[in-house]
Amino acid sequence: MNNSVANTGRLAWAALRMLLVLTVVTGVIYPLVVTGIGQLAFHDKANGSIVKVDGKEVGSRLIGQRWNIKGTDKPDPKWFHGRPSNSNYDALATGSSQLSAGNPELVKMVKAAKKQVAEFNGVPESEVPKDAVTGSASAIDPDISSDYADIQVKRVAEANGLTVAQVEKLVKDHTDGRALGFMGEPRVNVLELNIALKELADR
Repeated sequence: MNNSVANTGRLAWAALRMLLVLTVVTGVIYPLVVTGIGQLAFHDKANGSIVKVDGKEVGSRLIGQRWNIKGTDKPDPKWFHGRPSNSNYDALATGSSQLSAGNPELVKMVKAAKKQVAEFNGVPESEVPKDAVTGSASAIDPDISSDYADIQVKRVAEANGLTVAQVEKLVKDHTDGRALGFMGEPRVNVLELNIALKELADR
């Protein structure tokens, strides 16, 4: 009886010590080490890839945003615009509409969006790329295809008093190629492009 109690006590104490050790290692030491490495080696990414202009935070390279006329919900013709967002680019409410490709409601929404994008940019509906009328799975995609950027060039140039050639070069300079040379499609980060656009327009 006494031996049984003693053995149980030793096992309980060993288990408690193991619990305490694992709690300290995995709950304190490991997070601190990983956070430290992230801050030292990947400071920008570890802090949300925040973009600053003149010392002021204007957004994140990883999260899209709307570029509307101030105080309205109307898109501003001076800027390049991103993909539609089911969550209004709210990083705390990410997710797609969950509608299937054949859903009548989605088909209707896409058709209406295609017409709106074509009219806004002064191009035929046949030139409107898919990403201009469909949201990403996250609803906060910060990038657009080079095709979507291209159909916005003329409108942006006119609204900012720039030449088409100037804006085309801007898009080209801010187009990232396929990952590893073969994965995905060329893409343009809308925030970075619009920052460069403002700098060019302000000269």
